[in-house]
Amino acid sequence: MDFDFIIIGGGIAGVSAAARLAELGRVLLLEAEAALAHHASGRSAALYEPRYGLGPVVELSLASEGYFHAAEGVLGPRGMMIVGRESDAAVFGAEADGMALHRISVDEAVAMVPVLNPGAVAFAAHADHAWDIDTDLLLQGFARHARGLGAQILTGARVGRIARNGAGWRVATAQGDFTGRIVVNAAGAWADGVAAMAGVRPLGLTPLRRSMARIPAPGGRDVSRWPMVFGAGETWYAKPDAGALIVSPAEEHPMEPHDAWADDMVLAEGLARYEEMVSEPVTRLLASWAGLRTFAPDRVLVIGPDAREPGFFWLAGQGGYGFQTSPAASLLVADLIGGRDSGHDATLRAALDPARFG
Repeated sequence: MDFDFIIIGGGIAGVSAAARLAELGRVLLLEAEAALAHHASGRSAALYEPRYGLGPVVELSLASEGYFHAAEGVLGPRGMMIVGRESDAAVFGAEADGMALHRISVDEAVAMVPVLNPGAVAFAAHADHAWDIDTDLLLQGFARHARGLGAQILTGARVGRIARNGAGWRVATAQGDFTGRIVVNAAGAWADGVAAMAGVRPLGLTPLRRSMARIPAPGGRDVSRWPMVFGAGETWYAKPDAGALIVSPAEEHPMEPHDAWADDMVLAEGLARYEEMVSEPVTRLLASWAGLRTFAPDRVLVIGPDAREPGFFWLAGQGGYGFQTSPAASLLVADLIGGRDSGHDATLRAALDPARFG
C-alpha cells in the first residue's frame, strides 16, 4: 500500500484529521480544488461558541476548548448577542438558556450595538464566551503539522474512482492513482457521493445552502467591538468583519453538491429581517457569497467506520460546526482508528457512529 490513510476532502475536517492521523502512519490528503478550504470551510462565519448546537456537538466543541486557547492567535474576542421581538419570547428564552447567555436590557444591547432599534427589539441576551476563529491560521496550523509528520497534501486531485484493492483501496484521481489501507471520507457536501463511488451505502447527508452579504459598517461606525448578533430563531445574523458587517439570512435550502453562490432574493429577504431590527437601512453590498453546510438526518456529526465496510471511515455532516469541533473531532478520528481510549463516553461515540443510521 502507498499509504495507511487516504483522506478525501481538504476542508477543516480533512486537514485536521491529516494532522492527527500522520502520527499513526502514512497519510495522503486529496483535495479536488486548486486550494484547501475552497468550499464550506472557506466561507464560514467562523465563531467559536461551544454551547451552539445539539448535545453531542456541544460536547465536541467544549472538548476543543483547550486546543483553541492554547493555539496562539487562533481565537479573538467577539461575544454573542441574541435579540428578539415581543412575538419571539419563547424561542428567545430557549436559545438564551441553551447557550448560557445573560439577559440584558434593551438599553444595554443598544449600548453595545448602537444600530439596534429599541422600538423593535424587545428582548436581548449576551455572553462573552464566543470568539472569532482565524480560520486560515487554524487550517494552516493543522496542515503544517501534518506535513511536518510526513503527510502528503495534493490539491487539484479530484477523485474519479474508488475501488477495493485487496485489503485496502485504490483511489484514482486527476493526479494519479493511489492505494491505501483506510479511506477517510471528509468530502463535505460530496460525502455521500464519495461513499457511493466506493460502493458504500450513503447515509442521507443533505447539503444546505447558506448565503452571506458583506455590507459597509452602518453609518461608518467602528464595528470592531460589536458582538455577533443573532435574530431569535436564527432568522438572520450579523458579524463584524474587517471594518464591515457580514449579514446572513441564515437560510437552509437543500442543494445538490456544487460550488454554491448566493441567491439574490434570499439575500434580500434576510437583509429585510435584519433591517427590521436596526435603525439604519442597507444601501449597498460590498460582496456576497454562499456555502453548503452539510447535515446528517439528525444534525449530528458522523464520525466512525462504516457499519458494513470498516475500511471506509466517515468524517462528515459537520453542518455549521466544523471549525469549532475540529480539534476534538479530529482527535477522536485518530483515537478510533488507532484503537486508543478517546476519553469520551460510549453515549457520545454512539451518537456520532454511522451505524446509528442502520
